[in-house]
Amino acid sequence: VTGTNGKTTTATLLHSLFTALGYKAGLLSTVRNLIGQSPMDATHTTPDAVAVNALLREMADAGCDYAFMEVSSHAAHQRRIVGLHFAGGIFTNISHDHLDYHKTFKAYIDAKKMFFDILPKTAFALVNADDRRGEVMVQNTRAKKYTYSLRSMASFKAKILENSITGLHLEIGGKEVFSRLIGEFNAYNLLAAYGAAILLEQDEMETLTALSRLPAAEGRFDYVTGPEGKRTGIVDYAHTPDALEKVLSTIHQLRQGNSRIITVVGCGGDRDKAKRPKMAKVACDYSDQVVLTSDNPRTEDPEAIIAEMQAGVPPYASRKVLAITGRREAIRTACRLAQDEDIILVAGKGHEKYQETNGVKHPFDDKEVLALALAE
Repeated sequence: VTGTNGKTTTATLLHSLFTALGYKAGLLSTVRNLIGQSPMDATHTTPDAVAVNALLREMADAGCDYAFMEVSSHAAHQRRIVGLHFAGGIFTNISHDHLDYHKTFKAYIDAKKMFFDILPKTAFALVNADDRRGEVMVQNTRAKKYTYSLRSMASFKAKILENSITGLHLEIGGKEVFSRLIGEFNAYNLLAAYGAAILLEQDEMETLTALSRLPAAEGRFDYVTGPEGKRTGIVDYAHTPDALEKVLSTIHQLRQGNSRIITVVGCGGDRDKAKRPKMAKVACDYSDQVVLTSDNPRTEDPEAIIAEMQAGVPPYASRKVLAITGRREAIRTACRLAQDEDIILVAGKGHEKYQETNGVKHPFDDKEVLALALAE
């Protein structure tokens, strides 16, 4: 699975789906690597070529029938996946990310495209038809091409019948299905997983039934409620302007009455600097209150990162923006600002259980900190 956003959820859904269908499956993802249900640590989206092959060998020895993996643009560019014989590839979408590494957007697109260029003719290439760059991804592939869409004609089509804080009610291939996943972006992830399962010759009804029972990926639109359910907290890994916009626009669609949106967001150090002001602007455009804070500063000065983010705050929004360097304090402040019915989004780190400063990973879990702050 490749693309800017949705890789982890789609790969995780496929792993859970095939496990539910009775197979033993392996998973290589940003959040975790799994052999069946047994975890192995995940640090980067795609390990190096030797590690990937070692992990796949472990999966084969353990009797896995399938392996689902995220393929990052770095992995394609650094040839970490060369020599692997894929049965299929999925393209989710593409937007501004990793320009610290690829330098230009074209180079980033080309790196993603490399993955489809190496697919054998026995494989399938399943592409999101609602992303205009989907066609470019597969223009030179030898694989059989298929599309999925919520908006246009496609090999696999879905329609959102209802989108609420409790989940999605979808129509896929003319049949209705309910999912606990939230938001339009997850309708795409579910549809991609469904399409891949059908292309891997799974039964349509069994696939839809299993999909409806699957939980969301950890740290992806993960929500916590305060005492008596009056305030809602959401933790999400959104760390690109596009992902943040998708999450916030989903919260807009789901919020009720006068509920306000309070967003806590930072940007990682030693990573793409161009997105910093854009992240702050997106947060301001979609939130009633914004708290800019540290993400993983790594070797950079956290206050300098926040200052670069502040450059993107539109003049009209400056009064609703606070800058609090300590992430724990920023989350606590957001919760103190929140009134009944308000929604607090803590974006950027999602599933991560640490905060990295000057080469040291300190224990830090957004969901845990948010739950404690809501309970204060």
